[in-house]
Amino acid sequence: MLRSMRHFRIIAAGLLALALPVAGLPAGAGSRPNVVVFLADDQGWGDLSIHGNRNLATPNIDSLARDGALFEHFYVCAVCSPTRAEFLTGRYHPRGGVYSTGEGGERLDLDERTIAESFRAAGYATGAFGKWHNGTQGPYHPNARGFQDFYGFTSGHWGHYFSPLLDHNGRLVQGRGYLPDDCTEHAMAFIEQHRHEPFFVYLPFNVPHAPMQVPERFYRKFAHAELTMRNRDPEKEDPAFTRAALAMVENIDWNVGRVLRQLDRLGLAENTIVLYFSDNGPNSWRWNGGMKGRKGWVDEGGVRSPLLIRWPGRIPAGRRIPQIAAAIDLLPTLLDLAGIPRVGDKPLDGRSLRPLLLGDGSGWPEDRLLFSHWRGRVSVRSQRFRLDHQGALFDMEADPGQRHDVAAQHPQVAARLRRAVERWKAGVLAELGPDDRPFPVGYAGEPGTQLPARDARPSGHVHFSGRWPNCAYLIDWKSPEDRIVYDVEVLRPGRYEATVYYDCPPADVGALIQLRFGDRTLTARLTEPHDPPLVGMVQDRVPRQESYVKDWRPWRMGTIDLPAGRGRLELSAPEIPGRQAMEFRLLLLRRLSD
Repeated sequence: MLRSMRHFRIIAAGLLALALPVAGLPAGAGSRPNVVVFLADDQGWGDLSIHGNRNLATPNIDSLARDGALFEHFYVCAVCSPTRAEFLTGRYHPRGGVYSTGEGGERLDLDERTIAESFRAAGYATGAFGKWHNGTQGPYHPNARGFQDFYGFTSGHWGHYFSPLLDHNGRLVQGRGYLPDDCTEHAMAFIEQHRHEPFFVYLPFNVPHAPMQVPERFYRKFAHAELTMRNRDPEKEDPAFTRAALAMVENIDWNVGRVLRQLDRLGLAENTIVLYFSDNGPNSWRWNGGMKGRKGWVDEGGVRSPLLIRWPGRIPAGRRIPQIAAAIDLLPTLLDLAGIPRVGDKPLDGRSLRPLLLGDGSGWPEDRLLFSHWRGRVSVRSQRFRLDHQGALFDMEADPGQRHDVAAQHPQVAARLRRAVERWKAGVLAELGPDDRPFPVGYAGEPGTQLPARDARPSGHVHFSGRWPNCAYLIDWKSPEDRIVYDVEVLRPGRYEATVYYDCPPADVGALIQLRFGDRTLTARLTEPHDPPLVGMVQDRVPRQESYVKDWRPWRMGTIDLPAGRGRLELSAPEIPGRQAMEFRLLLLRRLSD
């Protein structure tokens, strides 16, 4: 089935997210447990001192294992957005239409129900603070997926971490300070506000994802530090990048400690489940326990993640759990521990880890298989073996670094796992299908529709400012034939105010800009210069591959009547008196009336 057909059929399902029934639940000592979920971005399994890394210290994160449980073999996806989709739904990411980290492929299908919707329906206050990466426009936006409060950014990465432009419940706002600290402040304020009712807080940090920016107070320790533990192939490692990444992880640890201390101060620690994991393997070659691979790989080092979970008085302190588990298990586990029903009826791929956390694990299936997929490559992990995407078999107990193919020694195991992969491809991966989903405009639950440059299809001379569109902008808009095009579906007809976020030096001012949708057009001349410097290079600890950013200026271009329906929304410049029309970051459409 084309994903566009599903999109049109389930826009109404997305609208229901704002109208979920909320049952009143008693607060206090006997209430259902609060939940706080920390998710690191591009932190590898080896980036914690609890796992043996002596290059850094993470005492606050480590304390979750000391006071709760540590999973020794926990698996996520090879990159960011698929892991987030699996956490949100308890289902493998191809089922939800997530196949990429940008260009619309990061969006979670609208007929998928999220963990936040289940907690919200059960009377919990729900908030997300940080990196979303599963859709920008409503009803893909977190506010339409069960989260009452969202503060952060919806893109795959952000170009600047110090007081950047952010999204607060669909409105553009200016951040305050270092982004992970700022998001933690908002999470802590949310906890304070809702301390007398059950809450579900999701804190997906944006670090140690590049660009490698971290405050001096954390970087100072690592600036000239000797790395006593290196990647298994040390010639591949960039020590400067490693030092910056470790400093960023220590900042995460500090922020985790702030939240834990707040829970103690408010008397909430005993009734709060705290969970910590990461979204993929490390984003560089650095120490990772000798495992093969890194971010983007479906080998062990690319998909093995920490999983630490604490619930004082319920989960035994210091428990070590050897059974394999995965991100798809977190939704059923947290709902089971909280004793609340799940919203939605699609079959889950994950299973509740409650028997491993609270019981002795008796009856847990010994033949369980977990699948990892990225860009057509599929590997499968059993309790003992991993079959890689090329069909090689590794005994992970005897050879955790995947150095010796033992398919010849275990032909029946290899054959069984290869058949399992083929069934998974034919069943799960086949659900992905072609993606023809438009970008929605005018969703009833959002203050305005953001159409960032990354979601556009530029043509002619126009191109992105960096290799990855996520936080990039569009440059070299030089010709009247150039176009910036969005494939959109206008959900509600009416008059819309169009605001463009741009920069344009004085020498280039005067371009005539046209916005067109079908036979409706809006034309205006850009008369105000705005020529800010690039931002980021001063704060970068190592050279970046991502685009630098700027402080963009909003220009109210005017209003345009948009009919309902799908079509091509395009920006062009019939007159360009200077070198280029502008540099373009974002189009904001705000519905004014019917």
